[in-house]
Amino acid sequence: MSVAVVTDSTAYLPPQLVERYAVEVVPLYVVLAGHSGREGQEIGPVDVARALGVRGQRVSTSRPTPGDFVSAFRRRLADGADRIVSVHLSAELSGTVDAARLAAAQVGEHVVTVIDSRSAAMGNGFAVLAAARAAAAGADAATVAAAARKTAAATRTLFVVDTLEHLRRGGRIGSAASVLGTALAVKPVLHMAEGRVVPLEKVRTSARALTRLVQRGIEAADGGPVSVAVHHLAAPERAERLATELRERLPGLCELYVSELGAAIGAHVGPGAVGVVVAPTPGGKPAGEPEPGTDARSGSEGTQQPSAG
Repeated sequence: MSVAVVTDSTAYLPPQLVERYAVEVVPLYVVLAGHSGREGQEIGPVDVARALGVRGQRVSTSRPTPGDFVSAFRRRLADGADRIVSVHLSAELSGTVDAARLAAAQVGEHVVTVIDSRSAAMGNGFAVLAAARAAAAGADAATVAAAARKTAAATRTLFVVDTLEHLRRGGRIGSAASVLGTALAVKPVLHMAEGRVVPLEKVRTSARALTRLVQRGIEAADGGPVSVAVHHLAAPERAERLATELRERLPGLCELYVSELGAAIGAHVGPGAVGVVVAPTPGGKPAGEPEPGTDARSGSEGTQQPSAG
């Protein structure tokens, strides 16, 4: 049986991997200046960073509609898939996975398996990638779904923001944590835990926060083979510093992706945010992927740049 993999636009998979594994990406919607547009198609990270950082506008997001998912599922079935595994952003952060489940009920729950990754960005993306690689190897739907769940459970997602205000406004972090970061002028290192954004530790400066991101990333790798993503919003220099340190200090690094966050997640973390996602990679570098220690980069418009080992 042929298994197709579907995800949403917040997975932020590098474009070349989306194409290579024929992953179907269903975009979220971003509302900016009263206009709603599809993430990555009509509204990008540059638009969001400018609105939040320069104009001070409010930016909001909304899930894809069940109809969007029905169309995506039926398109993949029409293309020859027998089963679909659909992997998505944490239900604690978005109604996206609920929309996918409603669509699955219409298309047939025996045909579509919907998975809540309990994470975001490449914390979700690495689970999608594990599923897509299993499907490309000819695995059945149960095995493809199991690969996504196992990777999602083992992946660590860590990040730092310039201000917690955007997370607070969007309801993605508790008010107590927001006060901690604002009133006490600390820079919490945040992480995904049980599908939620949770403070991990407190530091006093941005420089210290970046140092702790690297240290926490190394701890998460635990000396084994790992795949890593470095995300940012309007902070390319910070992202490059993180990538350089991780490349030098992770002996088991199999693949490294550096990318700007898209509009939907960017709207909630704000300009200056940087993050590190670490996923165990049993068996080491997947066939046909970047050599260990290199990185595949995608810019704000999703364009592929040369590898820079």
